[in-house]
Amino acid sequence: MARRSKDAMPTSRVSRSAKLGGLAAGQAVRQAGTRAANLTRDEERSRAAMDARQLQTAEQIVTALGTMKGAAMKIGQVLSFLDVGFVPPEHRERFQEKLAALRDAAPNVSFKDMRKVIEGEYGEKLSETFAEFDEEAIAAASIGQVYRAVLHDGREVAVKVQYPGVAAAVRADMQNLGIILRLAKSVAPGLDVRAVGHEIRERIDEELDYELEASNQRALARVYRGHPFIVIPGVVGDLSRQKVMVTEFVRGRGFEAMKQLPQEERDRIGEIVFRFYFGSMYRHRQFSGDPHPGNMILLDDDRIAFLDFGLFKRIAPEVAEFELQVARLGVERRAPELLDHLVAGGLITDKSAYTEEGVLQQFDDFSRWHTRDAEVALRPEVATAVMLTTSDPRSPYFSQMRKETLPPDHIFGRRLELLTLAVMSQLRASGNWHRVEREWLYDEPAVTDLGKAEESWARSST
Repeated sequence: MARRSKDAMPTSRVSRSAKLGGLAAGQAVRQAGTRAANLTRDEERSRAAMDARQLQTAEQIVTALGTMKGAAMKIGQVLSFLDVGFVPPEHRERFQEKLAALRDAAPNVSFKDMRKVIEGEYGEKLSETFAEFDEEAIAAASIGQVYRAVLHDGREVAVKVQYPGVAAAVRADMQNLGIILRLAKSVAPGLDVRAVGHEIRERIDEELDYELEASNQRALARVYRGHPFIVIPGVVGDLSRQKVMVTEFVRGRGFEAMKQLPQEERDRIGEIVFRFYFGSMYRHRQFSGDPHPGNMILLDDDRIAFLDFGLFKRIAPEVAEFELQVARLGVERRAPELLDHLVAGGLITDKSAYTEEGVLQQFDDFSRWHTRDAEVALRPEVATAVMLTTSDPRSPYFSQMRKETLPPDHIFGRRLELLTLAVMSQLRASGNWHRVEREWLYDEPAVTDLGKAEESWARSST
């Protein structure tokens, strides 16, 4: 029997669950030991001990997730940009550095193995398809790597290639999903593991099909063609396959570099991010469902290129209008109508559990960062508060939320809101986000320079 390469991806449930299960069990024992020891410590020392254990748990989870390429890697990437209080504030920067490395580093899969995937999809040697092909990956996703190449007609392209054996690895991760989510929950006690598990299962089939992703990217590229500050790289359709996708190559600065820019530039980037994700959803009703720092590049001309459309959503006009009306009623403080609207839409099943004052307070706590007409400085703590309010059992609305339902279309929208907020909060962007939002909420004229540029582009595109 041939020896398996050191780069080979573990695909059996036994080998993968042994790694994960051992870590989960070890952390449970150590945390229990810390809690027991805390009984004999004063409050300050107890808190410090649990903070240190929490950080150690988080770092070990990062290490374990970094060895995987399927659902486990995806959870690690989600954690890497939420930054919602998973570790004590004084350790957040250190934790974020480790998670950023997990998000950005290319896994150790040999190019020899990746070449086999490419040539298998095209049915010909690499040199017949590409004039040049850099063997060093420039980026890594949860299920593949990205390479720079040049076509025979001189075009520079990015080639996204699935890891060999990733489908089997993902199936193993799905079998072990309960263990993986327990690991994530040990870092984030407020994590809604049921919702996360459902989201992972729903999206994984789509993410494994690069032909579907290419179609999604082409659709959004048409929407934003010629846009003054948003770029969607073009797709080379005749070279895109189920396991290989070829797109226009873009150069620029990544998210970590964006975070170091002066405040004014970060504010501008934050507004672009807000306009792209929220505007795509409510204006165009088709959008990328994966707001993620690794999916955006700041180009030399100050436009932002958005990447990765494996998770893509289209919503019906009535779904978009329902959500816009929720926002209008909340902004206008029309509590009785807001309650009736939520009941009519099936989001509230027991109206008697709510008061008019309470429903407005809940609306504010969920969305005031973009529904309040004021300058709002976004920070990781803002994302922390919103996520805990919307999902944590300690939330004052938790008992009410158990009487609420969220249809799939609306789940997608709320996920996009939370993750967009998380990205903007990491940028520490400031702005009156509500004044931007009023463009699609009330069809009002733009008041920012970016908004006016977008209006001019829209008029010229019709």
